[in-house]
Amino acid sequence: MPTLAQNKKARFEYTVLEKFEAGLALFGAEVKSVRAGGANLAGTFVTFREDTAYITNLRISPYRFALADAEYDPLRSRALLLGRKEILYLREKVRTEGLTIVPLSLYTKGRLIKAEIALVRGKKKWDKRETIKKREVEREIRRRRSEI
Repeated sequence: MPTLAQNKKARFEYTVLEKFEAGLALFGAEVKSVRAGGANLAGTFVTFREDTAYITNLRISPYRFALADAEYDPLRSRALLLGRKEILYLREKVRTEGLTIVPLSLYTKGRLIKAEIALVRGKKKWDKRETIKKREVEREIRRRRSEI
C-alpha cells in the first residue's frame, strides 16, 4: 500500500479518535495525477450533502500528459465511497459531539485509490506544546542511542 499523499498537519492539529477507509470517486486523468504525486491534502475536510460524504479542498493538479480541459477545477468536491451505516454514524458524531472529519492520507489498495479519513477533535494549545515536547524527547533519545 504505497502512500500517495499525507496530511501531516492533521495529526498535529487534531487528536485522532477513529479511522475509516473510504474510496474516492475520481476521473481517469485525476487518478493518473494522484499516482504521479499531484494530490495535496493540506486544509481538506469532509462534508455531507444529502446521503453522500464529500472530500472538500482536496487539490489534484491537472495531469500534465492529458489534454488540457478549460473547465477542470482542481479543488472540486469529490465523493467518498462509504457504506450507508458509516455515513450515518459519522454524520451523527459530527452533529452531536462537534467533531470533525479530516483525511489523513491517500494510498493505493490494489488498483484502487483509497482515503484514510479520521474522526478527530481539535487540540488545545497546551496539547500541541505537549506533542512538540514529546517529539523532541524521543528525538534526543534516538540521537543518544546512535552515539553509543
